[in-house]
Amino acid sequence: MFSLNCKGKLLIAEQPLVMGIINITPDSFYSSSRFINKGDILKQAAKMLEEGAAILDIGGQSTRPGAEQLSIDEEAGRVIPAIELIHQQFPEAILSVDSYHSQIVIQAVSAGASIVNDITAGNGDELMFETVSRLNVPYICMHMKGDPRNMQRNPVYDNVITELLDFFIRKKNECNKAGIKDIILDPGFGFGKTIHHNFEILNHFDSFKILDCPLMIGVSRKSTIYKTLGVSVQEALNGTTVLNTIGLLKGAGILRVHDVKEAREAVKLISTIGNSY
Repeated sequence: MFSLNCKGKLLIAEQPLVMGIINITPDSFYSSSRFINKGDILKQAAKMLEEGAAILDIGGQSTRPGAEQLSIDEEAGRVIPAIELIHQQFPEAILSVDSYHSQIVIQAVSAGASIVNDITAGNGDELMFETVSRLNVPYICMHMKGDPRNMQRNPVYDNVITELLDFFIRKKNECNKAGIKDIILDPGFGFGKTIHHNFEILNHFDSFKILDCPLMIGVSRKSTIYKTLGVSVQEALNGTTVLNTIGLLKGAGILRVHDVKEAREAVKLISTIGNSY
């Protein structure tokens, strides 16, 4: 499907990859994804890698709707020691840093990360593209309308698919001009979108294949699922698997999830169906 050059380690995706979420935060929307002490961080990393995660995504800033922004020092104080810890224990693991600050990205790559996951697509830091290019690591470029503090205050689109396509065409060109070689695109489910917008994006997810970049889907346990089903976030795993499966059928190359085992099972089954023809 695609390959990513992660600081000299070639990550070859012959089938879709699973990215496990490790939040070094006390306030992420799903409480079971929060890890603060060293023992819990390493235990979760080991569990996700054993279950088949190809990438671990480490973040120190909650991006749930209404979340307040940390200072760079506060975010770095959470995420850099966690990356160092996981990298020392699992040196072959591919780690992604979930941050929109170039200063943190520089520290994170030095500590062992080899992918940058930026929810602002460079809009949060004018030095981000230049930094990622210089570090020569893959870049996850996500669409978000507004920022986490205001993104869910009545987001409006004339045509959400057209607007996202235009956005990604522009951002892909900017990344290419900066010299970024490996670009992954993420439509940003729940980031400045209503539930209706999220389902419309998923329904037309295969439209983004024309951009000729790996596509990432991040719907894991989000409110689009649990509000639609009338359940809690703790009960949203089955719904997550359903939407991940639809995403896989429509061309997703990476699933960003809290629950690696179930996502890997979905990948295996869909890949087996595809290979049976």
